[in-house]
Amino acid sequence: MALVEINFDGLVGPSHNYAGLSLGNLASSSNAGEVSYPRAAALQGLGKMRHNLGLGLTQGLFAPLPRPNPAFLGALGLGSIDDADLAQRRLRAAAWSASSMWTANAATVSPAPDTADGRCHLTAANLVTMPHRSQEWPDTVRQLRLAFASSAHFAVHDAVPPCFGDEGAANHMRMCAGHDAPGLEIFVYGKTGGAFPARQHEQASRAVARLHGLDPARCLFVEQSPEAIAAGAFHNDVVAVANERVLFAHEQAFADPDGTYAAIRARLPEAEIVVVPASVVTLGDAIRSYLFNAQLLTLPTGEMGLVIPLEAWETPSVRGWLDAHIASNGPIRRMFPVDVKQSMANGGGPACLRLRVVADPSTVNPRFLLDEAKIARIEAVVGSFWPEQIDPVDLGRESLAQNIIAARAALLDLLEMPELA
Repeated sequence: MALVEINFDGLVGPSHNYAGLSLGNLASSSNAGEVSYPRAAALQGLGKMRHNLGLGLTQGLFAPLPRPNPAFLGALGLGSIDDADLAQRRLRAAAWSASSMWTANAATVSPAPDTADGRCHLTAANLVTMPHRSQEWPDTVRQLRLAFASSAHFAVHDAVPPCFGDEGAANHMRMCAGHDAPGLEIFVYGKTGGAFPARQHEQASRAVARLHGLDPARCLFVEQSPEAIAAGAFHNDVVAVANERVLFAHEQAFADPDGTYAAIRARLPEAEIVVVPASVVTLGDAIRSYLFNAQLLTLPTGEMGLVIPLEAWETPSVRGWLDAHIASNGPIRRMFPVDVKQSMANGGGPACLRLRVVADPSTVNPRFLLDEAKIARIEAVVGSFWPEQIDPVDLGRESLAQNIIAARAALLDLLEMPELA
């Protein structure tokens, strides 16, 4: 098989709004109550997909999950909402959330070269820490089992029990000599403490490793820095990202950085570890700019490139470090700023929007793979059906609900995915 890294981006759903539901996500909290622009958000995401496709990379797509979700409210006994009750309004907002667009939280993925049975394993994340995300995994599993239906090549697992919080690939990194070579899988967990919750539980990570049949000698379980969580790094991918032999991390990403780097080098001698000093880019600047919530990619030329949000490129300390890294002939050779401002304002950068799956594209359901013509057709659907804007006070209005439902139905019709209706 010709194994390549496929980035499956989540299309921003038509219910995209700023309800501020994500505790510990500073962008989400600071923009709560602002007017969102779902059409612009989806087009920005598609623009990033087109950009990466233009680099010669393989690009996939996941459809938005069904929203609003009356089953979620019904399970809470909320057949109707008392608008005078803040808690009920927030639960209604959760049922309308478009957070599934951040597919880095959809699942954890172990490619075939790492697993005991030689198949690519995917375990859906339970996302139990945040109510608005905890409802996602059953629909996510349906989509994963449709996209990766070949049981000869893939195994898709249900979420681990919700007593152990699992936030998916946002807290998982893989390092290797090449995508098709056996890898070192690094699971990053947090410990409870401080103002914000630690979302990834160590036991969830260990369960995923067992479900995937990973060699314990080629797994690391690493604690995220409590300082990073307290500063707003709600997932590891806000302060660290890896690709093939390169780990790119902030100095304050891990609780025990020296021990972490030593363990990586012991298992992968060719590893290159690029650490950004806090004295050059503060933890605050790193989190505000989402420097590390970037797509670190191997280009067809063999060079590594970094797809970063415009916010990172426009932050002086970050831009200075990036320019110096390139000038010093560091392993990351090219920078690609992209505009994903609508996602950034809700707390998700380029890396949040994609799930990395190393696989032979011919084994993937082709309905989930993109080319230029399909992107153009999706853009036309978005332009015709996605709401131009949503004010959080509009959540709950029947006319808006019907608009959102019709928009998703039009997309599924275009993608020929009636199974997800």
